[in-house]
Amino acid sequence: MQESSTQHPGMEHPFTRYVALGDSFTEGVGDEEPDVPNGLRGWADRVAEELARTRPDFQYANLAIRGRLLQQIIDEQLEPALALEPDLFTISAGGNDLIRPGGDPDLLAAKLDEVVARMRATGAEVVLFNGPDIAMTPVLRSIRGKVGIYNANLHGVAAKHGAVVADMWSARQLQRPQMWAPDRLHFSPYGHHEIAMLVLDALGVRHELTAMEPVPLPHRSQRQVRMEDLQWAREHLAPWVVRRLRGQSSGDTVLPKRPTAGPVLPHVPLPEEPRD
Repeated sequence: MQESSTQHPGMEHPFTRYVALGDSFTEGVGDEEPDVPNGLRGWADRVAEELARTRPDFQYANLAIRGRLLQQIIDEQLEPALALEPDLFTISAGGNDLIRPGGDPDLLAAKLDEVVARMRATGAEVVLFNGPDIAMTPVLRSIRGKVGIYNANLHGVAAKHGAVVADMWSARQLQRPQMWAPDRLHFSPYGHHEIAMLVLDALGVRHELTAMEPVPLPHRSQRQVRMEDLQWAREHLAPWVVRRLRGQSSGDTVLPKRPTAGPVLPHVPLPEEPRD
């Protein structure tokens, strides 16, 4: 088993090329910004921006595409990612599998084990993500048990190969409603910002990101809550169900937003965006 190359907090990071693999979580869905590729920023972009801040030679690629299952990520993204020869990988995969009725957390973890082994064999650092605690999320609450099993397996995979885990399950701040996008499936800009800090902290990388305090939610009556639930079902749940019945994915016509490794420009916040 290879030793992790994670730095101690406060040390200059060693990374020069970062490649992100995954699905909508890593693509950045929920953190919309029109001036960036695919119109999405997300936690991975935020991590890359911080890593590039102190390394002029730093490069970043993001191969993630929304809706991808674990096997699709392996088939479509693994070889291109390895070919880019990064010294840092992140991979988050399996969430879309677990949502489906036949999603088996043990089989998914066995597949992920093989992927992490190949990544670590290159000498690169690898960051994995356990699933967040979704007890408070109406859409996902029913699969909380499967997520817990997958998380336990994932920690075993990380220990076996010397990978790093960004622990979203223990990040209680991610349970706040403001951390989630209106579709209740993806993270909001606040959530992506918190996850970026989580990744950098897990890597032991010094960074300048600080916690943002979300705008407090107004008090809502039970009737208002029911109306919001109905609106959510029409706008988000129904289209999702229709796509599944038709065998379609939201990512069927989407390409990776950063298919090759390149420089990372400093981010210029939009006027209405919460600043880092």
